[in-house]
Amino acid sequence: MLIEYKPFEPAAYFTDFFDWGSSYLFAKAAGPRAKVLVDTGHHLQGCNVEQIVAWLIDEKMLGGFHFNDRKYADDDLTTGSIDPYQVFRIFNEIAAYEQQTGKDLDIAYMIDQSHNVKPKVQAMIQTVCRVQELFAKALSVDRAALATARAREDAVAAEEIVRAAVASDVMPLLRQVRKALGAPADPLAAFRASGYEAAAAKDRAARREALGISAASSYA
Repeated sequence: MLIEYKPFEPAAYFTDFFDWGSSYLFAKAAGPRAKVLVDTGHHLQGCNVEQIVAWLIDEKMLGGFHFNDRKYADDDLTTGSIDPYQVFRIFNEIAAYEQQTGKDLDIAYMIDQSHNVKPKVQAMIQTVCRVQELFAKALSVDRAALATARAREDAVAAEEIVRAAVASDVMPLLRQVRKALGAPADPLAAFRASGYEAAAAKDRAARREALGISAASSYA
């Protein structure tokens, strides 16, 4: 069981699971199969989300993520559309632990977006591709050089090592991996060119008409 938390809604009312600590306590009380779920849109302004992730990793209580992005609070935008560097910093903590320990954190990765403007499937593909890109960048951090810079307490060198990973072009690698898996090298372009979305919408409309359904579906 994964327990999510949310400090506030845009309406600013109080929530019962109000921060990662409360979810941690509830998960501890629920038993060994309960852990904390981090939604990237559910934090106070300026919150250091990657620090929360690091704490939960250290406590062996990081269970999963809801991926989205936000400008104010819980906007549920496509991941990385506002702050891709935050997502990279989160993945950097995960990659550092797994590379240093050789252990898989067994994290449940989920997408939690509200598709008010973008077509649903295309927005989902955008998020999946962005997550892959940012995780690949986190995997490319030179951990040995970073450890050396930290040992020397050289904050500038450490930052430049991380910045080099952020600036690296991982797209050729991702295209190669996708081809090896039998997936399109550019999933979004392939989907947009496939005509599937228009065909599926036409089929869906016909089936709804056959069932006598006239009300509009939910935006989410």
